[in-house]
Amino acid sequence: MKPRHGRYRTAVRYLLIEHGRNRLAIVLLIAFVPIWYLLISSVIPSGSVDFRFRVTGHFIHVDGRQLSLLTAGLNALTLIVGFVIFTSTRRGMRFDHRLVLSGYPQWIVIAAKVTSVTVVALAVAVYTSVILLIFWGPQSVPLVVVSYAAAALAYGSLGLFLGVLLRGELEGFFLVIMVSLIDTFIQNPIGNPAANKDFVQALPTYASTQLYVAGGFSDLVPWPFIALTLAWPAALALLGLLIFWLRTRVPNSGSS
Repeated sequence: MKPRHGRYRTAVRYLLIEHGRNRLAIVLLIAFVPIWYLLISSVIPSGSVDFRFRVTGHFIHVDGRQLSLLTAGLNALTLIVGFVIFTSTRRGMRFDHRLVLSGYPQWIVIAAKVTSVTVVALAVAVYTSVILLIFWGPQSVPLVVVSYAAAALAYGSLGLFLGVLLRGELEGFFLVIMVSLIDTFIQNPIGNPAANKDFVQALPTYASTQLYVAGGFSDLVPWPFIALTLAWPAALALLGLLIFWLRTRVPNSGSS
């Protein structure tokens, strides 16, 4: 068991080092997040807007600027996590395949990838939440952190899925950007009547959006929505890992 644990730790360490070498992502995280918050807080006026709070089934009045700050944080972290995981997954596919060919069990590589995605998602979510506090203090910071972490996991899983599916880098970047923009901002009701329509329930960060509104403007803890936030991350991760397994498996080999 020790060699297996050692291989797992080595694989996780390698993946995290690779993520750390993505200097563009680190710069975006450190600089873009506070700049994005600052821009949104400067451009969006303070004022009451109606938000369809599906946790209670009613419309609630929230401050438009504060809601937009929450949305901005979600948008920033989904872009960054999606980019980081997509880039590292795509560039590491050949190396991962060589690892399996040299005798590394696939399940160890897969477990290491899941761990690295989780670590990156949690780190970015916590940082984004901390920077948010400079501009505004939600009623329940832990709930906002949970919502951000779930969204980061969803887009980390999306990055993993696109990384094993697509061969071109440009296509992956384009998809991450477009999905994130449509997903996050279409749920903000400021100047967007579609935000309160039923179809938004199919979006990857739907549950996270409801969750950060609960954390920002109420004292409720919506446990069903906390569970629902894991649906998209689980589905995308399973699809991505299945494709990864198929692309790295060794035919007629006893190792798995």
